[in-house]
Amino acid sequence: MTDSDLPSHRAVADELSLLGVAAEPAEVHGALSGFLCGGGRVQDHWLAQLELEAERAPAPDGALAALRAASVAQLEDPQFGFVLLLPDERDALDRRAEALLGWCRGFLGGFGLAAPSPDLLSEDAREALDDLGRIAGSRLSYEDAEGDEGALQEVTEFVRVAALLLHGDCVLGPQHRRRLN
Repeated sequence: MTDSDLPSHRAVADELSLLGVAAEPAEVHGALSGFLCGGGRVQDHWLAQLELEAERAPAPDGALAALRAASVAQLEDPQFGFVLLLPDERDALDRRAEALLGWCRGFLGGFGLAAPSPDLLSEDAREALDDLGRIAGSRLSYEDAEGDEGALQEVTEFVRVAALLLHGDCVLGPQHRRRLN
């Protein structure tokens, strides 16, 4: 596993359970990603930064440490290699879809902890943030397994690109402007 490889959903779930964190892996990754995309800098005790209560700190060589390192590396990847931590494709569609909604809710919470005023965001970034809010608040129904599978893939890709857009607006843009000055 390289620094940019996410740990498995199961490994993150196991460590969260061990630490007594009452949040799903997708939601935690969403919160971490939102915090990073909003310009936050994660510390060793990043769960506390994200207002996630844990009975103790994550292991320095555990799944959560790997999640943190991979998330930072993926967001900085010039090839846009950012990936959402969601249940495996072999899991049931409804479980994966609910995890995506949880990821979006986590993202919005983490982003809100670190992001600048929405007035400072570009119009595209504000629109992406609004869309993530709509997705996070969605109610799902499953009527057409094949169509629903395709829709989930499309929405997942949209969420991934929206996160990258917000990261570009809040982190990469200001970094670029500082280098020019």
